[in-house]
Amino acid sequence: MLSINNTIASQEFDQLQLKKLLKNNSFEILSISLEQGHIFPEHVSPTDAVLVLLEGEIEFHILGEKYILQKLQIFDFPAKTVHKVSARKDSKFIIIR
Repeated sequence: MLSINNTIASQEFDQLQLKKLLKNNSFEILSISLEQGHIFPEHVSPTDAVLVLLEGEIEFHILGEKYILQKLQIFDFPAKTVHKVSARKDSKFIIIR
């Protein structure tokens, strides 16, 4: 069935919010909002993943490096690699994995 989903638009900036938008046998899409000054603590992705920053500015920490991402930038990272994200501004991003 065709439908419009407003989950990303309505997702609030309240510390860390994570919503699963879609999951099938091939991939999943997660919507994440992160309030300025908050951290998505260290974790790993079970598969290779792509992050698309829709709004804000974040620091992506992985393999001893820090990457600063700004609105509409894309960052890909490998599976099973410890990483964390901190928000420099209120931020929204999607993860495709």
